[in-house]
Amino acid sequence: MTRFIKTVSRRTFLQTTAAGVGMLAAPAIISSKALASSGEVNFTGWAGYPKLAEVVFPAFTKATGIKVNFTELPDQDAMFAQAKVALEAGGIDVIEPTIDRWGGWNSNGLLQPLDETKLAMANYLPGLADGSAGERSRLDGKLYYVPSNWGTESLVANEANAKLSSPPSLGDLFKAENQVVLRPHSTLAAMGRYLDAQGKLPRPWIDSYSDMGAMVQLWDIALAEAIKAKGNVVQWWSGENEANAGFTANGATLGLCWDSTGYNLRKDGYKYISPTEGAFAWHQGFVMMKNAKNVEQGLEFMKFVSTPEGAAGWATAFSSNPVGKGAADLMDPDVKAYYNGTFNDEALAKLWWWPEQTAEFISKRGEYADKYKAA
Repeated sequence: MTRFIKTVSRRTFLQTTAAGVGMLAAPAIISSKALASSGEVNFTGWAGYPKLAEVVFPAFTKATGIKVNFTELPDQDAMFAQAKVALEAGGIDVIEPTIDRWGGWNSNGLLQPLDETKLAMANYLPGLADGSAGERSRLDGKLYYVPSNWGTESLVANEANAKLSSPPSLGDLFKAENQVVLRPHSTLAAMGRYLDAQGKLPRPWIDSYSDMGAMVQLWDIALAEAIKAKGNVVQWWSGENEANAGFTANGATLGLCWDSTGYNLRKDGYKYISPTEGAFAWHQGFVMMKNAKNVEQGLEFMKFVSTPEGAAGWATAFSSNPVGKGAADLMDPDVKAYYNGTFNDEALAKLWWWPEQTAEFISKRGEYADKYKAA
């Protein structure tokens, strides 16, 4: 099992500026079969990113003639639950998990392999659909997952009021003087990584992702320590809207949130910071439901998001990094400046990619998250 995706430099992605993503108009080459059938694709993805519906989907429809029927859900657990329902009831063609999760979906019988001859694998930037990431996207030689964008989960801090160490650390999330907004399972992982960096664990934290015995041993420790510091939590989040509200409505001074949260709040006195232990990094992409009705259209949808126009639009919607070659030339200069302000070469070298997580691990992780919230 490959545990980590090879680090890909954000500077490689965001070296150039351009006029922005309003230029999503270049036509894509599509199959006649896709246009000859229903002309629509049922896509289930992440809630809280309005530019998908405002910009990207219309550009895809203009380029291909295929309509996107979009269902928004706040997190992967909700998507997984809906996918299990859809396996019987139908209604989902393409869905967007992260690379560490699709294997668990597939082991539950939800997915079908992708026809690579109808995609454009050469469109992707190096390291995202090949190398170790490419290996993690396959099972028995068959491709199940292609990337859509990638980004990080790190510290969002109120520049005036957050109490940060020098250098800032994941441990700052557990200081009583900080009011924090957190995602439970990420916070337990942050505690585990913080304790690991301090030499306070009996074995490396990474072992918990491949050995369930180690998982129980280490997550028990992280849970106990996180509960001790729980008094500073002002809001839990599971999706973008909740994370934003933790700061804007409930007064959080610090959080462990996606980079898109930091970007959205950047003009309101908040800064996105990579901790000394390294930011969590995620790799998001598309899979095809086993009972998809619009397979050809789904493949065209995936292929569009690998083009410069589609990749730039998708990444801009998520305030994240694009997956397609040439997409950086179409990115908003403000996005480029935001990322380069957080991730210098040292921070890039420390990126901590979420390891692969089995269905058994995810279930157990959920139990720990529930215990943390209920304590």
